[in-house]
Amino acid sequence: MKRNIVIATVAAAALIGGGTVAAYAAGGDESAPTSRQSSVRVADDRDDSAEDAAEDRADDTADDRDDDVTEIRSEAAAKVTAADAIAAALKHTPGTAVSADLDDDASGVWEVNVVKGDGTDYDVRVAADNGKVLGTQRDADDDNDGREDLAALKGARVDAREAAQAAAARGAVTDVDLDDDGPAAWSVETPKGEWKVDLKTGKVTQDQDDRDGDDD
Repeated sequence: MKRNIVIATVAAAALIGGGTVAAYAAGGDESAPTSRQSSVRVADDRDDSAEDAAEDRADDTADDRDDDVTEIRSEAAAKVTAADAIAAALKHTPGTAVSADLDDDASGVWEVNVVKGDGTDYDVRVAADNGKVLGTQRDADDDNDGREDLAALKGARVDAREAAQAAAARGAVTDVDLDDDGPAAWSVETPKGEWKVDLKTGKVTQDQDDRDGDDD
């Protein structure tokens, strides 16, 4: 009887021990995937951080490029001002200047849009370094634009050249354009911002949209 009891006790101990080993093994199997998943998450976070840093560097490079273009445009405008470019364009192609823009590609060329009395548009290219007219091309896209510009300027006492001169106190002018969205006015850009020049008084005020952007 005692022998049977001993055998039963040993068997029970073996079962209990085996169960413990199995449970320990199962616990080990469950912990291993958990460790691997944590490693994957850490690697993903590291990759995201690297991508964010690369995007930040790309944004900084783009901002630096924009600043360089603005500086180049300002230097070119200082040699031949917008007013000078408009005067040269009108001497070559008589009419009404409705815009003057210094190219963004740093080529050193003013593009002056001149409208004749019949509404035809001409793009006159003027060298920004010496004021010489490089060529003229008729803009045949839409003759109605020219007539609309002339209608918007009817009764105006300040032309594009005078608007450029008035805004020059705010910095080297890089763009002059007729803004007929609402009350017509000259829209002028300088490195210091965008400005409105009244068609009748020549008064210069900061563009409302530009002011709101500065406030933000």
